[in-house]
This record gives sequence, structure tokens and C-alpha cells, in this order.
Amino acid sequence: MATGSALFPGDSEISTIFKIFQRLGTPTEQMWPEITKLPYFKPTFPQWPAHSWAQIRNTLQQVGSDGADLLDKLTYYDPRRRISAFRALQHPYFRDVDPRDYDA
Repeated sequence: MATGSALFPGDSEISTIFKIFQRLGTPTEQMWPEITKLPYFKPTFPQWPAHSWAQIRNTLQQVGSDGADLLDKLTYYDPRRRISAFRALQHPYFRDVDPRDYDA
């Protein structure tokens, strides 16, 4: 939402997965232990290196360093390392947001 377009604009499931891999790097055992044991993981997936948010369109300029840090934490492959929604809302990226402005 912050950049005005989808981060991973695929037109099918595999296209979207490959867009993710192209930006975050194809996942490895070091990034996500035991990924190779998942039923749909293929060792024949194309191998792409990870790119920083500064290298992906103009994401870094649009969201700043706090936003890039939050994106990193939200997009960890390993769900055990990924930031929770609760913790994400406490991230410095949202320090200027007053939750009282969004009470339901």
C-alpha cells in the first residue's frame, strides 16, 4: 500500500512465488530450516539471489529505512523468525500513528 502497487505482482500462484523468490532470493535451508522437507518445495526451482529493498523499484525511497526494516521482518521465509502482527504494529515505522485515530 505504501508504494502504490503490489510487491509481488504475479498472474498465477507459481508466477507470484517466483516474483517473491526473485526479490527475496530463492529460499534455502539457511533461510528456512527444513524448507526442503515441505511437500511442494522443489530443489529444481530457479535460484535467485536476494535483493535489498533499495534494489527493488524505489521501495526504500518510498518507505524509508524503518519501512524497509519492517518489510524485512514481515517477509522472512521462516515463520518462526517472521514478526507477528502485534509486534509489527509496535515497530518504529508506525511511531507517528495514533491508534486512537483508528478506533472502531
